[in-house]
Amino acid sequence: MEQLHTLTERALAALNINGTVTWFGNTLGEYAFALVVFLFVLAIAALGQFFLLQWAKSFSERTKTDLDDAFVKMAQSFKPPFYLVLAFWLALQSLTVTGVASQIVTAVLVLWVVYQLVVIVGILVEDIVFRHLTIDDDPTTGAALHLLVNIAKGVMWVIGILMVLSNFGINVTSLMAGAGIAGIAIAFALQGILSDLFSSFSIFFDKPFRVGDFVIVGETMGVVEHIGVKSTRIRALAGEEITVSNQELTSARIQNYGRMEERRISFSIGILYETPVEQVREVPGIVKGIVEGNEKARFDRAHFKSFGDSSLDFEVVYYVMSSDYNEYMDIQEDINVRLLEAFNGRGIGFAYPTRTVYMQNAG
Repeated sequence: MEQLHTLTERALAALNINGTVTWFGNTLGEYAFALVVFLFVLAIAALGQFFLLQWAKSFSERTKTDLDDAFVKMAQSFKPPFYLVLAFWLALQSLTVTGVASQIVTAVLVLWVVYQLVVIVGILVEDIVFRHLTIDDDPTTGAALHLLVNIAKGVMWVIGILMVLSNFGINVTSLMAGAGIAGIAIAFALQGILSDLFSSFSIFFDKPFRVGDFVIVGETMGVVEHIGVKSTRIRALAGEEITVSNQELTSARIQNYGRMEERRISFSIGILYETPVEQVREVPGIVKGIVEGNEKARFDRAHFKSFGDSSLDFEVVYYVMSSDYNEYMDIQEDINVRLLEAFNGRGIGFAYPTRTVYMQNAG
């Protein structure tokens, strides 16, 4: 600063200007020094941003991380109007300025700094945090993070406005106390909505289900179409849309078929009592071969389970390696048809409920 003072004095002397002339409480020399500070800060800021961007771009081209790319965007977000306000404010510090003018300049600077911080936070979150937390491409996670970012931006704006009000001499403490009481009253009035809001965050980050999952919640079943801040919309099997509050979802037991990697199939087969023992022994092997013949089915077991009222009962268990319901039905149909063909080809008859009546001649 001393060098700038000396430079200003020499410039005034070279121009044969009397720097001791006083205008509005400041000398001409002080005004000249403020102008030099303004131009100096403006030049340093512009040049600093230019060289910083050149270095950052060159560095980002040689790396594969996301941090340097976000840093380039942050540096680019600083616009000339910000430098003008900052340089003007710094230049004003060397002058004796009282009253509303100084407060207005400070207020503008504070609001601009808050705006710049909001922009930087947005870039930081969207370019770094989003890429890591939404790696599963779940739209619900992105929606939750956007909501949190907007809340954070709102808090930053409130802090900036409070700083501006404090700069104008307004008692911010009493204002915050009043706002706190009002906030408690509003929270009580909106406790249902706030409960749904916190429940939505639980759904967003805990991920009990995602958009596109088939779920059963109580008596409601269908495909999740949208997860909102207050409620979730489910498309029922009949086609109607069902809206369920998020609070109800987080407190209910949810069956999520969208997370199912495989389906367990268990069924029984009944064959005729007249079937020879040799063929009875062949049934488990026949079933195993047919199930293993399907690439998307995994055989578990097949056993002669019991003697039924009118059939020899076998229990079969296998797994379908898919969560898609239509594909599961196609595989089950294919296995059933092949079982029917195999049993008919070997003369093994499926049993059906029958009753044999023995009659004795009383005479």
